[in-house]
Amino acid sequence: MKSKLQSSIKKLLSVRGMGQVLTVTVGLIVLCVVFGILNPTFFSGRNMNNLLRQIAPILLIGIGQSYVLITGNIDLSIGSVVGMSTMISATLMTKGMNPWLAVFITLVCCLLVGLTNGLLVAGCKLPPFIGTLGTMTIARGIAQIANGNYNTDSIGKAAEGFRNFFYYDKLLGLYSTVWMAIILWAFFNFILSRTRSGRHIYAIGSNAEASKLSGVNILKTTMKAYLVASFCSCVVGLIQCASAGMGAMDAGNGYELYAVAASVIGGVSTLGGQGILLGTVIGAAIWGVLQNGLQFAGAPVAIRNIVIGIIVVVSVLLDVVVRSGKKIKLSKKS
Repeated sequence: MKSKLQSSIKKLLSVRGMGQVLTVTVGLIVLCVVFGILNPTFFSGRNMNNLLRQIAPILLIGIGQSYVLITGNIDLSIGSVVGMSTMISATLMTKGMNPWLAVFITLVCCLLVGLTNGLLVAGCKLPPFIGTLGTMTIARGIAQIANGNYNTDSIGKAAEGFRNFFYYDKLLGLYSTVWMAIILWAFFNFILSRTRSGRHIYAIGSNAEASKLSGVNILKTTMKAYLVASFCSCVVGLIQCASAGMGAMDAGNGYELYAVAASVIGGVSTLGGQGILLGTVIGAAIWGVLQNGLQFAGAPVAIRNIVIGIIVVVSVLLDVVVRSGKKIKLSKKS
């Protein structure tokens, strides 16, 4: 019995990136205990439900950013695509368009940004920081001009079904936003861990040149990663539109940083080729618990941002140190 348990633990730890996930999970548990002691209402059913709904959008954009980071790139346009999604969908609905047709048009527009990102980075060989910085600015500009440089009016009662689907409906005690995050996480986790496309994403992040020689289509694979990021950003934008019942031009501001935080805290390497989406779940949860717990503790927004910023820097630094240490060991062996 003991040997079976040991072999199961070894098998679990052998999964790429699982060690980091287990470490941050312990950190998440400690945070929850600390905030629970500071304020017992932290564990109330109402707060837990709201906390899950707060974590869900961060998990979604974290999934998109994780895909891109694993390829060895980065997507700075995520926050602006969230804003673009919110404004385009809200503007179309306030003009009387059917909400679901508005959702489809919004999705197409957002996917075009992801397609452009992939072409710029893998096709035109632009540094991902520069390429996605450009599309970030363009997407934010589109969000601003969508309704003539104004926030939209209320999307009205005609969009009640849309609002319920993306934000207010409940199933088995959980909000629809949470179920959406769970389903999309399961789908994209399956693709990343069980399909050839997923293996290619890891491969180009580990060694793009070797992957190319092995027959991996770098352009196609990179575009897939950026399309996932844009799709997830679009969904988050629709969630924000459903939540507010209107479109705001500043929607999604800073979300690219939240996406990086969720990914990196969860063990996704900024150097590419490493990380699992289970870690992104824990990273998003840590972000949400910190925001929620520090708010309960009465900490100002500035302190919350500073704490999360420090955690992100430390996480990236540890990743660089660990990866550098592995390279040194490998070079000594050879």
